[in-house]
Amino acid sequence: MRVKNKYKISLTDSFKQQLLSWAQQFNEVIWLDSNHDNVILNNKYSKYKAILAVDAITSIKTDVFNAFEKLEEYQQTTKDWLFGYLTYDLKNDIENLRSTNFDGLHFPDLLFFQPKKLFLFTEEEVEILYLNFVADEIEEDWKDILNTNSNQNYSEENSSIKIQLRTSKDSYFEKLDQIMNHIQRGDIYEANFCQEFYSENVSLDPLKTYVHLNELSKPPFATYLKFDDHFAMSASPERYISKWGSKVISQPIKGTAKRDADLVEDELLKDRLSKDPKERSENIMITDLVRNDLSRFANKGSVQVEELCKVYTFEQVHQMISTISCEVSSELSPVKIIKETFPMGSMTGAPKISAMKIMEEQEDAKRGLYSGAIGYFTPEGNFDFNVIIRSILYNAAHKYVSYSVGGAITAKSIPENEYEECLLKAKAMREVLER
Repeated sequence: MRVKNKYKISLTDSFKQQLLSWAQQFNEVIWLDSNHDNVILNNKYSKYKAILAVDAITSIKTDVFNAFEKLEEYQQTTKDWLFGYLTYDLKNDIENLRSTNFDGLHFPDLLFFQPKKLFLFTEEEVEILYLNFVADEIEEDWKDILNTNSNQNYSEENSSIKIQLRTSKDSYFEKLDQIMNHIQRGDIYEANFCQEFYSENVSLDPLKTYVHLNELSKPPFATYLKFDDHFAMSASPERYISKWGSKVISQPIKGTAKRDADLVEDELLKDRLSKDPKERSENIMITDLVRNDLSRFANKGSVQVEELCKVYTFEQVHQMISTISCEVSSELSPVKIIKETFPMGSMTGAPKISAMKIMEEQEDAKRGLYSGAIGYFTPEGNFDFNVIIRSILYNAAHKYVSYSVGGAITAKSIPENEYEECLLKAKAMREVLER
């Protein structure tokens, strides 16, 4: 059981920093922030503006072997709020696949925890839910948060960081050529090809890094994650999947265009993206894949495309997003829904299994948490998960920092344009780390 308190609070940037600075005392922290974005989130799909979960009372940490079965048991047994992540490599639990590429981050494949302390924010109010045995700490914690200096947990500076490429530019083009050959042979018709950028022997202030990344991007699915020495600082613009009541929605992104400081030129770029036949075909292929995934468990005839190829504008880029929904039976477990749709189609390609196999052969780094998801389950079995893209991942014990970017490769892909798109997506992360 949880004890509930409510306080009036305006979710300002300075308050968010106070809250996150206070949270650094705990080994387990997940912060999910919509950055006040109402357009993409839409009140139909999201109840909260931001959520903070800290301090595990129970947790599950496992490799890929029977990972979804273990998560199902944990979720069904706990019947409480659970927060955590799914790495991309859980694909190996679903299909006969492997992940043997280099891994410098060493994140556990799946990790969820039941927080002792939980903060649910709407625009003007916070609902605080503490487990019974720590409920007497609510008022004191709230006073501590309000009195916290938002900069008190920042170290002076990040160490000098020089970003390296796991895949050289020449190698990228060679690999792209091989992928295009697979497409021409009909093995696949779209693939999400990813590459890693990294730095070693790094001392990083994760909270400071997250705050700067979020300031640059202000995405609707921003995340700060801390599990002991593992950190994720995510400026994700993409929702993977959510369930509220009987409704499930997925919002894949496919299609990217740069922004321009000139408003007229910026509108032209946005309009050009919305009409670009290659970008639209990429998005429609993945929309079809998501429709197929949802149809495995949806109530008959309920799968529908609510928005197709709609262009949304973010701080750094314009993105093309589709929204696919369905209705599900109350008897269907939340973990089953996730397992049937994982990994998300926007990060695999199509057909999904063939694309995953070929990308494993072509990519030089294990994706790990990149291309995975961070999110939560409610006690009622509702959930919401983002897609881990536009994210900096850090292993403090190994002093290894990494970010990865990818793009959809189709028969119409122009290699130079694909490479430029990768650099565009990487811009904010690189700026944050190399400043």
